[in-house]
Amino acid sequence: MQTKELNILVVEDDDFQRQMVINMLRSLGVGSIHDAENGQLAIEMVRGNTEKLVDIIICDLNMPEMDGLEFLRHLSQERHNVSIILMSALGGRLLGSAARMAKMYGIKLLGAIEKPVALVQLKSMLLKYERSENKWLDAASIADGFMLKDILQGIEADEFEPFFQPKIDLATDQLVGAEVLARWNHPRLGVVGPHGFIPQLEQTNNIEGLTFMMLEKASLALRDFHDKGHTFSLSVNISLASLDDTAFADKITRIVREVGLEPNHIILEITETAAMSYAAHALENLTRLCMKGFTLSIDDYGTGYSTMQQLTRIAFSELKIDQSFVTDLSDSEAMRIVVESSIEMAHKLQVKSVAEGVETQKDWNTLKRLGCDTAQGFFIAKPMNLASFVDFVHNN
Repeated sequence: MQTKELNILVVEDDDFQRQMVINMLRSLGVGSIHDAENGQLAIEMVRGNTEKLVDIIICDLNMPEMDGLEFLRHLSQERHNVSIILMSALGGRLLGSAARMAKMYGIKLLGAIEKPVALVQLKSMLLKYERSENKWLDAASIADGFMLKDILQGIEADEFEPFFQPKIDLATDQLVGAEVLARWNHPRLGVVGPHGFIPQLEQTNNIEGLTFMMLEKASLALRDFHDKGHTFSLSVNISLASLDDTAFADKITRIVREVGLEPNHIILEITETAAMSYAAHALENLTRLCMKGFTLSIDDYGTGYSTMQQLTRIAFSELKIDQSFVTDLSDSEAMRIVVESSIEMAHKLQVKSVAEGVETQKDWNTLKRLGCDTAQGFFIAKPMNLASFVDFVHNN
């Protein structure tokens, strides 16, 4: 979407500040700009706007009638498909808390800006909106999911395929791997993201079939890359539900070896909440996978509970810092400290640190300065099908 096609609503009670933001948006070429002096008027405008939907709302926090926090709550309850930029003169820490609250409400947050707002900040947010459109469409696609029988039929019909998101070494800028992400090539709806099928498969203990399919297809692709001289690893996500099957480690090993690949080229990503569930069966599987030669990675690090204990239970070799910390890294001192501490701890434990959700050059530069090992995210590349990933590998 071009800037001139955007429809933006500015919600700010101070007349001067509101006009200043409007003037900046005009200078950036925004085609349609509306304004409101409090959240109550803004929510009424959003509700009544049926001809041209609002793309972005730039919202102050401290306002009369209805403040920014209440406005965000109402917006989330009504499920309006709009992106938000927060702004406030109340300080970075409070703005950061409001931003995290917005994300917890499911708001599509572009970022938070301390007043006075600068033109370069607004421009950066608009560019971020353009980069993020496809990501949000994918995450929201088929939000309520499909019937289980339809998903299982899709698996039986081999309609699922792996997409690949590159992982780049921050020190050398070299490709060191990719995360494998399942996508459904639906015969009627096109490519469907994981929100449409993963929850149903996990809740009904039907996830293993898809896991094995993705692992086999990804391993075949990786073997071909290795045969052509491209030696890197692939990361595959493992569900907590699978770890209760004591034969799981042997099944995984057999699939990888039968396609002519050794386990040491596969990284198995275990979510932190899954790693936390240290039932004997899960612990046996994870230990056996290490014995077989697989690399284990703690995924979504920092989002679960009893985090420090996780690192001492299993022989993990990689720690993936969750994107919720990385996204705010450049604009939040608190987030930077958390990420820096995670990187330092990973290095002291002699495991690799991986940052996911890297979306800007600024994030990349900060992570590089902090000594993070590896990065992945939209700044590098979106998840792509095998054909596109082959081109990416050949051109990098």
